[in-house]
Amino acid sequence: MFAVIKTGGKQYRVAAADVITIERLAGEPGDIIAFSDVLMLGNGETTEVGAPFVAGATVAGELVEQSRGDKVIAFKKRRRQNSKRKRGHRQDLTVVRITEILTGGAKPSAKVAAAKPAPKAKATDAKATDAVAAADTAGDHSNLSLIAGIGPTIEKKLRAAGVTSWDQIAAWTEADIEKYDAELALRGRIARDEWIEQAKELLAGKPPRAKIDQAELKSGEDY
Repeated sequence: MFAVIKTGGKQYRVAAADVITIERLAGEPGDIIAFSDVLMLGNGETTEVGAPFVAGATVAGELVEQSRGDKVIAFKKRRRQNSKRKRGHRQDLTVVRITEILTGGAKPSAKVAAAKPAPKAKATDAKATDAVAAADTAGDHSNLSLIAGIGPTIEKKLRAAGVTSWDQIAAWTEADIEKYDAELALRGRIARDEWIEQAKELLAGKPPRAKIDQAELKSGEDY
């Protein structure tokens, strides 16, 4: 018997003992996953086509491993514009071994988890949170570039003026803001970009806004 199932926006023709690689599904190796979106069933003599799915049909499979596909490079260049962009991508995948093709509303013989797409976590956010946690554990609050609005040039000016940590920025008063704004020609950046609030958030262990803004910007781009 064979079946045609739909998952991750794609269709797969499967039979018992087949091993397929599909879009990432939530789960751990050894879990049994049930695919209820069965488009077609066949046994060699008759074929049943769903409308759109075959009623009472389920395909069960064992999650073998979570893996990733080969790296794909997306490269764009605009002629005579001195512009080019290169991005790499590796698709998250799940390897599943088909164990049963069930009909008539029958249930899989083992405990199953419904086939659900794995949640997409923002890698940039995770890395940024880890960086803050590592810095906090080590007692190092000197990475001023984690505050949105502080680039390499401004960071150099701040360090030359004796500002070297989040703690100092978090403790600034109105007088300090006026002082550094005038001395370093910051043109209102401190209040506009909320440096003091950001420093307090970093000290509290929250992800830096600078990294989150970059992640949201990248997620909105169409590659």
